[in-house]
Amino acid sequence: MQIHGFSMATRTARSPNLFQAPQREGENRPVESHTPEREMGFVPDSISFAGAGTPRELANLRIIPGELQLLVGGRRAQLTVREFELFTVLAERVDQVVQRPDVYDRLWGGPMPRRDRSVDVLVRKVRSKLREAAPDWRYIHTHFGVGYRLSPEQVTPRAQRPRGG
Repeated sequence: MQIHGFSMATRTARSPNLFQAPQREGENRPVESHTPEREMGFVPDSISFAGAGTPRELANLRIIPGELQLLVGGRRAQLTVREFELFTVLAERVDQVVQRPDVYDRLWGGPMPRRDRSVDVLVRKVRSKLREAAPDWRYIHTHFGVGYRLSPEQVTPRAQRPRGG
C-alpha cells in the first residue's frame, strides 16, 4: 500500500514512535506530567490543564480549564482539545495580539514552518463554532501579518445598524 509515494513499511520506519513523548534535550519532566494524553501528543507540555484553576468568565464566555470546556451563553461550544488549547492561549492575553508563531509554538511545541497555515485553519474552526453558538458576538480578531487577538465584542445585526451619512 502506497501513502504519498512511500510504502507503508518505509512510512512506518520513518515515523517516530507515537506512544513515546517527545523529549527536549536536557529536559527532566516530573512523573506526574506523563499522562496518556501528553505521551500521545494531544496536550503539549507548554499548556497545562491538570488542576488548572477555577473557571474564568469573559463577557458571555465561561472557560472551564479542568474540563477542557468553553461555554458560550451557557451552551457548550463543542471545541476539540486542540481548539480549546488555542482559545486558552488567546485567553491568557485578552485584548493583546498574539503572534502566529507564538501560538504555533505553544500548541505544537516548536518553530512554525514557513508558509504553515495550521494556526489560521484552527482559528477559522474556532470562529465558526463560536459564531454558531453566539451569532451576535465576535471574539477572535485578525491582525493581518501579525496574529490574533481575543476581545469579545457584541455586534449589531446589519438590519438594526443606524444609517450613517
